[in-house]
Parts: sequence; C-alpha cells; structure tokens
Amino acid sequence: MSATTMTRDAAAKRPARPAKPAGRPWRDPAARFSTFKTLVFAGLFVPAAILTGRIWLQDLGPRPLTELIHETGHWAVYLLLLTLAMTPFKRLFRWPQLIWVRRMLGLAAAAYALSHLCLYIVDSAFDLGFVVSEIVKRLYLTIGFVALIGLVPLAATSTNAMMKRLGGVKWKRLQSLIYPIMILVIIHFFMQSKADIRLPTIAAGLLAWLFVWRIANRNQRLADSWPLWATFALGLFITAGAALTEAIYYHLARNVPIGRVLEANLSATPMIRPAVIVLGVGLAVTA
Repeated sequence: MSATTMTRDAAAKRPARPAKPAGRPWRDPAARFSTFKTLVFAGLFVPAAILTGRIWLQDLGPRPLTELIHETGHWAVYLLLLTLAMTPFKRLFRWPQLIWVRRMLGLAAAAYALSHLCLYIVDSAFDLGFVVSEIVKRLYLTIGFVALIGLVPLAATSTNAMMKRLGGVKWKRLQSLIYPIMILVIIHFFMQSKADIRLPTIAAGLLAWLFVWRIANRNQRLADSWPLWATFALGLFITAGAALTEAIYYHLARNVPIGRVLEANLSATPMIRPAVIVLGVGLAVTA
C-alpha cells in the first residue's frame, strides 16, 4: 500500500471538524468572523441600554412607562426603515455586505415593537381585558396591533431553514408584506403622535423615498446604472411631498392654513422642519 493511500485512509477515518455555525450574528455567510456584523449586532442593544440608563437615572419624566412605550415604538420604526434601506444602499454605495445585516435589523425592529406592546400591557396593570378593549375601540391602536401581528410571521420566517421550506418565490412574497405593514406603522405613528407630528412626517418622507426608489429600480439593468441626478431629483420630490403632508395634516387637524405651514419650511426658525431633514437625508445619500 502506498503512502498516499495510507494518508487518504487516515483522513477518511479522522472525525470531521464541526462546521462553524454561519447563522450567528457575528459571522458572515462563509461562517467567518465579521467585524461589521458584530458592530451592528452590538449597536442594536444601544437603544435598550440608553433606556435602561434613563430608568436608573429616573430621567423619563413624570410618566416613565409612557415614555418607554413611545421610545420603543420610535426605535421599532427607525429600525424598520433601516431594514428597508439596506437594498437601495447596497446598490447606491456598492456595498454588498449591507445585505448581511438586513435580517438582523428586521428582527431587532420586531423585538422593539413587541416591547412596545408589552410595556403598554404593563402600563395597563396587566389588565388584558382592558388592553383588548382599548385595541378594539381606538383605531390607532387597532392599526398598530395589526401591523405588529403582521411583523411576527415575517420575523418567524426570516431563517434560512424557513426560506428553504417555503421556497424562494413564496418566501419573497411573504416578506414583501413589509411594505403594507410599514404603511400601517406610519399611520399609527401619525395618529398616536397627535399634536407633534415631526417624527412621523420624517418617517413618512423616508418611507416614500424607499418606495419610489424600489418601484423605479425594479429593472435590474436600471438599478445597476442608476444615475446620480435621479437620486438628487428623487430627494427633492420626496421633500416636497413631506412638506405638503405636514401642511395638510395641520390644516385638517388644527385648521392651520396650508400656505402658513409651507412657509414655515422656508423661514429661519430654531426648530428644523421635517421636510428639511428629509432633504438633508436625500442630499447626504446623493453626496
């Protein structure tokens, strides 16, 4: 028997090394350690850590549970927007690794959304009957609850195993429900905010940016050659839409003249208007 044959036999008898799990949040698709994924994973705990610190410092105002409910809801919206932004940002910035963290961001958004509901239950003294009745009676709570229920199956089917079980076409069809869910989220955000709609207006503007970009980039060839001027023009278009949305809301809710609200976007005031922030994001992406 040759030495080569003996080496092959020994290698065959030797127990195979267990593969490093690729599904862990600090590993890339090839199961190697990824600094990028690790930093993003750690960053997802920062909002919770900040809120915990504010609890410790008693810095949540006279109604701490209400503040926690609002803050967890806000972070759920922010993370959902970031999740949707990964695909366009991957193409615009030529940074394919962004897709690695999309699932992680979506799961974190669902976790903050569930915390949002759980804190509401705590604030209601664990009276589930009261919570259910409030969800049924109050439209903005009904909309928010439907959006949360929609997020649960998306989070549950985000694993590679579920993707294989459902098949690529069915899985993509299910995951595309995130878009109508996000519309419900933004409506809930507007209705819950009542007087101050700056944050929901900004969120609506950014969501509109992502929607229009996705529709315009359905063609793969167009997506790969997306021109710079189109990104800039899209930012201006969405900025105008955000300003008009804010003006219409205040006109309907408080009977403020539409022209007066639009004029405020051009005046020098200490408070930065939502449309200006949306414009800043568009210019930053363009830059």
